[in-house]
Amino acid sequence: MARSEPGNGVDIRGSTDKLTGGGGGGGHSDVVPLEANGTSGEKEVDKYGFTGGAQQYPGLSAEEIPTDVLRQREAKWLDMLNNWDKWMAKKHKKVKERCQKGIPPSLRGRAWLYLTGGKVKEEQNRGKFRDLDSQPGDPKWVDIIERDLHRQFPFHEMFSARGGHGQQDLFRVLKAYTLHRPEEGYCQAQAPVAAVLLMHMPAEDAFWVLVQICEKYLPGYYSTGLEAIQLDGEILYALLRRASPVAHRHLKQHKLEPILYMTEWFMCAFSRTLPWVSVLRVWDMFLCEGVKILFRVGLVLLKRMLGSQEKAKACRGLYETMERLRAIPPQYMQESFLVQEILDLSVSEKDIEKEHLAQLRHWKDSHGDLRYTSPPRMHGAKAVMAAEPPSRQDLRQRPTIVEEPPPEDERDNARKGKKEKRKGTILPTQETEGPPSRLAEPSPLPSPAQVSRESIGSAVHDTHL
Repeated sequence: MARSEPGNGVDIRGSTDKLTGGGGGGGHSDVVPLEANGTSGEKEVDKYGFTGGAQQYPGLSAEEIPTDVLRQREAKWLDMLNNWDKWMAKKHKKVKERCQKGIPPSLRGRAWLYLTGGKVKEEQNRGKFRDLDSQPGDPKWVDIIERDLHRQFPFHEMFSARGGHGQQDLFRVLKAYTLHRPEEGYCQAQAPVAAVLLMHMPAEDAFWVLVQICEKYLPGYYSTGLEAIQLDGEILYALLRRASPVAHRHLKQHKLEPILYMTEWFMCAFSRTLPWVSVLRVWDMFLCEGVKILFRVGLVLLKRMLGSQEKAKACRGLYETMERLRAIPPQYMQESFLVQEILDLSVSEKDIEKEHLAQLRHWKDSHGDLRYTSPPRMHGAKAVMAAEPPSRQDLRQRPTIVEEPPPEDERDNARKGKKEKRKGTILPTQETEGPPSRLAEPSPLPSPAQVSRESIGSAVHDTHL
């Protein structure tokens, strides 16, 4: 894969090629957006915004939750979000259980913002995203980001149009991150992560959640050399020995390095691999419990693909094994099956940290010291909150739809009209067509030119609630 500057490790940063060499479950690269061939009007959009592509699997559908149950869950989540610090301090187990059941779609964006600590970061850095957004950015990163925009979920209505508001917001978020962390710059795997966030929240919120994922949940994943993802690949391989000895033995026999099959899985948090409904359920748990969820998903898939003698024998070499891991049957990724497998698999933060120390020692013996020392990893929402305790002020919900006051002359005319009405006289008024204007009309929608600088989502944040 191409790389914008020389470095060590896996060449994925700054690449304009696909994240992996094959056609895995989420191979979206180089697909012509629907608008480009004029077929967008003929396609039916599902409830997630997709009109086709690898995120949709025929025969797989989301679990239908009765409306009354969904409303009850929404009420419970609203109570939690309005008292977030208390719930996280005293009832974290209940928060975790509700994330495992699935966050209600209407509150998913706000819940992710609170789980990751993005809400606190945003409140403590008011105006920073606006400042970063107003800066031009490093031309090197800007050029690579622009070339990557059309590759992110081209079958989703938000990103299907070149230069549409989805692609514009994606550019703003990714460019802002390169300015926020110039020593890291841009990694192609950040784009699908940011795109998933933008499907659920405005650009500013998405930026801060991306910051938290990169700095707290997956530190070092997107840095030069990609040493952190290589270490986690070795951790996954070591954990597989216990989870599925047959699969572990097969991979060892064919010398299949973890970095070959797990890079896209982990760096994109399975957003380009699983059916969409399963992606959302995995993210609900991942943002609550941390990276152990990604390890569990990886272990489940490896176990189901290579975990029996029959399945292992069917893959006679490295090539066949890679092809099998790129074409995972949908039934193993189905929402209820996958979630239950994840919950049943016993892999804890302690297991991961123990293996992490062992792999660090092994790395030092074989490669020397790490070139990039990443900050310590936070295992989920509780650890993030403990490291950066929020104040009640940081967690308050700001109103984001504000009715603009009418112009001064309109207010003067209104006052004069009231006075004349009391006197019994009617002022001559200019005749207008249509219904009479109200004192305060809603603000007009932004023009296409304005959209490029101001997220459509940021003007209607409450639609995500």
